[in-house]
Amino acid sequence: MSDVTLDDEELFGEAASEIREDVETHLRNARAALPDPDDVWDVEADNTLGVLNGLRSALAVDEVEEHLRQAKKWYTIGERADAFEDADDLEAEIESIQDALDDLEAVSEQVGELASTIPELRGQLEDLQEAAADEESDETDEEAAESE
Repeated sequence: MSDVTLDDEELFGEAASEIREDVETHLRNARAALPDPDDVWDVEADNTLGVLNGLRSALAVDEVEEHLRQAKKWYTIGERADAFEDADDLEAEIESIQDALDDLEAVSEQVGELASTIPELRGQLEDLQEAAADEESDETDEEAAESE
């Protein structure tokens, strides 16, 4: 009976190591999938809308989300099975990436709102500018008619 217990303990230890490796791998992949700081900071475009669309693309986080989800899943399994001797580093890394992901999603949402608002604002300003130009043209025509 003790051989079975020893084998079970050995298998459990091996499984715990594999779970930790899975968590670490997904965390590494999540970090690697985070946007490059230069891609977020240095955006080239011909106009404001181009800049916003470029920024929105740079902030894409789908891959980060998937890897973080997998890391959390395996971490939760390991925690519930009490498979980790010390998992504080994993928990801290998960929280750190989650915080960055939350910030990226919030900024992406704000950029998306701006990207949809800027064309409307431009249209309003163009309409106001045309109205002012028409009014000025009408005044000039009236002054010319009066001076004749």
